[in-house]
Amino acid sequence: MRKFNIRKVLDGLTAGASSASQPPPPPQHPPGSREPEIQETLQSEHFQLCKTVRHGFPYQPSALAFDPVQKILAVGTQTGALRLFGRPGVECYCQHDSGAAVIQLQFLINEGALVSALADDTLHLWNLRQKRPAILHSLKFCRERVTFCHLPFQSKWLYVGTERGNIHIVNVESFTLSGYVIMWNKAIELSSKSHPGPVVHISDNPMDEGKLLIGFESGTVVLWDLKSKKADYRYTYDEAIHSVAWHHEGKQFICSHSDGTLTIWNVRSPAKPVQTITPHGKQLKDGKKPEPCKPILKVEFKTTRSGEPFIILSGGLSYDTVGRRPCLTVMHGKSTAVLEMDYSIVDFLTLCETPYPNDFQEPYAVVVLLEKDLVLIDLAQNGYPIFENPYPLSIHESPVTCCEYFADCPVDLIPALYSVGARQKRQGYSKKEWPINGGNWGLGAQSYPEIIITGHADGSLKFWDASAITLQVLYKLKTSKVFEKSRNKDDRPNTDIVDEDPYAIQIISWCPESRMLCIAGVSAHVIIYRFSKQEVITEVIPMLEVRLLYEINDVDSPESEQPPPLSTPVGGSNPQPIPPQSHPSTSSSSSDGLRDNVPCLKVKNSPLKQSAGYQTELVIQLVWVSGEPPQQITSLAINSSYGLVVFGNCNGIAMVDYLQKAVLLNLGTIELYGSNDPYRREPRSPRKSRQPSGAGLCDISEGTVVPEDRCKSPTSDVKDNSFSRSRSSSVTSIDKESREAISALHFCETFTRKADTSPSPCLWVGTTLGTVLVIALNLPPGGEQRLLQPVIVSPSGTILRLKGAILRMAFLDTTGCLMPPAYEPWKEHNIPEEKDEKEKSRKKRPVSVSPSSSQEISENQYAVICSEKQAKVISLPTQNCAYKQNITETSFVLRGDIVALSNSICLACFCANGHIMTFSLPSLRPLLDVYYLPLTNMRIARTFCFTNNGQALYLVSPTEIQRLTYSQETCENLQEMLGELFTPVETPEAPNRGFFKGLFGGGAQSLDREELFGESSSGKASRSLAQHIPGPGGIEGVKGAASGVVGELARARLALDERGQKLGDLEERTAAMLSSADSFSKHAHEMMLKYKDKKWYQF
Repeated sequence: MRKFNIRKVLDGLTAGASSASQPPPPPQHPPGSREPEIQETLQSEHFQLCKTVRHGFPYQPSALAFDPVQKILAVGTQTGALRLFGRPGVECYCQHDSGAAVIQLQFLINEGALVSALADDTLHLWNLRQKRPAILHSLKFCRERVTFCHLPFQSKWLYVGTERGNIHIVNVESFTLSGYVIMWNKAIELSSKSHPGPVVHISDNPMDEGKLLIGFESGTVVLWDLKSKKADYRYTYDEAIHSVAWHHEGKQFICSHSDGTLTIWNVRSPAKPVQTITPHGKQLKDGKKPEPCKPILKVEFKTTRSGEPFIILSGGLSYDTVGRRPCLTVMHGKSTAVLEMDYSIVDFLTLCETPYPNDFQEPYAVVVLLEKDLVLIDLAQNGYPIFENPYPLSIHESPVTCCEYFADCPVDLIPALYSVGARQKRQGYSKKEWPINGGNWGLGAQSYPEIIITGHADGSLKFWDASAITLQVLYKLKTSKVFEKSRNKDDRPNTDIVDEDPYAIQIISWCPESRMLCIAGVSAHVIIYRFSKQEVITEVIPMLEVRLLYEINDVDSPESEQPPPLSTPVGGSNPQPIPPQSHPSTSSSSSDGLRDNVPCLKVKNSPLKQSAGYQTELVIQLVWVSGEPPQQITSLAINSSYGLVVFGNCNGIAMVDYLQKAVLLNLGTIELYGSNDPYRREPRSPRKSRQPSGAGLCDISEGTVVPEDRCKSPTSDVKDNSFSRSRSSSVTSIDKESREAISALHFCETFTRKADTSPSPCLWVGTTLGTVLVIALNLPPGGEQRLLQPVIVSPSGTILRLKGAILRMAFLDTTGCLMPPAYEPWKEHNIPEEKDEKEKSRKKRPVSVSPSSSQEISENQYAVICSEKQAKVISLPTQNCAYKQNITETSFVLRGDIVALSNSICLACFCANGHIMTFSLPSLRPLLDVYYLPLTNMRIARTFCFTNNGQALYLVSPTEIQRLTYSQETCENLQEMLGELFTPVETPEAPNRGFFKGLFGGGAQSLDREELFGESSSGKASRSLAQHIPGPGGIEGVKGAASGVVGELARARLALDERGQKLGDLEERTAAMLSSADSFSKHAHEMMLKYKDKKWYQF
């Protein structure tokens, strides 16, 4: 992982505006290089950029709503986002343009619509009957601040309470204000001298729609008669009110207060509450009032046919419970259950069997929205267990530090990961099905497997099935299990290079075919894992320690201080894992008492039980050198066919044979150059002073670098020798920044030198100064010999140059097809092998040309190299630059990937100025350049990645993954792939009033709201009070529906809507014509009367 420089990212941002208007120039074709023409199939029309889906927990949630008939849950956030959840796999993300916080959400139950109230005093009506919901209407309040909304079931009139204590009424069909207003001074006692505060609650009496209960913050509650426009009763209590809830019979209601009390009131007895409860207050013996508690932020009062009612509340704990976690309290009859939550409670809702407020509620679950989680509690089971959450909301369980995305994986991989992950499931969940199950799945057109791996701050890795725009966790791996945990801060070793999260994952290198996995962590540690379906107990965890220095030895310096580049493998003749020990060629202590040769973390020395899944193969740690901590790892690569892992940092590079558990290579970056170092290495920032010659292709000398060369100064220059001497280990931080770090590593089978006639295994190394160096690998034969003979590693002398740090390398064959690195197919290694199996030679991944033909001299390959500034395609073995493209002048590339798309390949880049670009291969023609992100930050820079089939993702917030596509085909099919939120469902029947209630009254009283609030009786509202804004949704939104069954339905619905709209227009036009005809006949009649008695010549 590269270290990001914040100032650099910001510089890249500011450059965005200037470079946005300038498309990259066509690729340069250097003179004299004639390459065979490769037919490229990708064109600009194959590319289109659009967001697909957003996964994860809504960041900074602020509001919650549930449609009990459609079974859809809505969550609003502080940044104006709206997330809708149906059955697992049906999710939707929308965004309010203003970005203002969502303060309340109200479903139009079973209507496929939702009203959102925002902190900027706007109300919005969302149409959920389309796959991508859109706003139909908005209303902006100009003079008052909105504090509370209430929409009665099956009503089109929305009550809106304000900070001034007034209540306005909005027609949700036309989104216009009624002239009917309840003014605060009419609602409260006329004798009251003080303002009652903002409206905190509005609800209608479940049994009488004509009676409205209004709660004011100060503690006053008013029962307002809508018809007579006056207050029936006023209830006063000397503590502020947070929420109010009705008993379904409409004779009692309950209030929650700021002193931790609940008051229950009889509607007809306003003098004092029938009952006052302090759920968490200590009852004092002498009958005094209990001690005050924390505010009860919300209360719900739900009745059951067969037993006691439920009173459910959040908050209200006593003040002496310091450090106690937030709680939800469920009071049922005489029992009180206090359910502790991991995070503070934002809101909760009780899910009930009926949408009718005047029936027995029959609550069956409570959905609790926490700051960082969503919890669903089963009220029907003893002990109130929680439901197992099927949504992918645990991405942020520990903060995400890096992620990788793999599309088109081997088909057996997801089932394999799922089967080992299924054993990790927690027990004790509710036995019932997840109750939020509305909507329908989309018609998944994508059939290929996709996997996302997230690395986390606590050292864990999560594997996710991301196929067909869904997300489901498959398996979790804890990498910290191999290390000793310090129990408290005192006995923590002071070798830590980070204060917290010492196990945080920085880089993931994964080979899906062989299932080999390698991670680099923040404490300069690397762990290699093998996948196994068998549980094993590892007696001793294999371990290596590596000492990476940043200095050049003098000619006469003792050889023991640093291993030669061709160091013989440790335990080369012994295939058993070597016991934990230091790398033999490092010194064991430092003469001046500085911390030396110790790793940052301590590997466990007791046997480790490793369950099925990923099991530790080898732990490699960089050690302290003469009081200087090891530098964090900046790049990492593993190859299962070669049995090698390689990693580098700003000090140098190390290669390890993980089959023989031996260090093969341990070199400072400068030593990689041998005698070919083109730099005069003075401590300076490589970002600011790049040598102009670096832009060209520089091929200095060929031939293997022998150890003696390494010790001589590259230019026999005095400066260089003094440089090597002055380089002590305790270098300043500025100096660390200026060092040349290893930024890209790629194993491949290609031509290492110009004179090569056939490809051979090698490692390509890219650095932050834009250099590419090639290291030749001489591998022993497969089988037994691979474990007995050493791997010979030698720098080849091949050096290539680009502008900017190297980010990515890949290789194409002579036809322009991608040549992936060789791999060993996965097999279970915990089962003893048959003898003849062992004899089989190492398998290689087939390339697109047959091995025999690729040996011929005429067959060439192409190296594709992408740096922060430019991309080059280099013809091999000649090492001529075939194509070159300067990607950006004013910014820099944060991520570049060579990816497959539409049976072809391209280079995809994401720049710091927010541009996403793609280029054809091998000719590097610009195909797409879109300004995508208005702003980039370190999190996006760290997590953005492209993968095959036009897919990409990044972490859009600390808790959410945003997926996007740059494929035109996926953009077209997206509409079909998205789930349907609204499904036609019959509204349940209204409760039966019963014979006696019908005879003697006492049932639910209905109210003709139209008559009360309509323009004819209440007049028009003041125009300056609120402004109506038509939304972009509606018919236009539905037009996005694609072909197929869903599209046909949408089109039929659209045709009906349009027909309805046209009929409406026709009706209006007819009415207009009638009125104009009417006025015309009136005028004609007047004219006739005027000229009745006049002769024609008098006109």
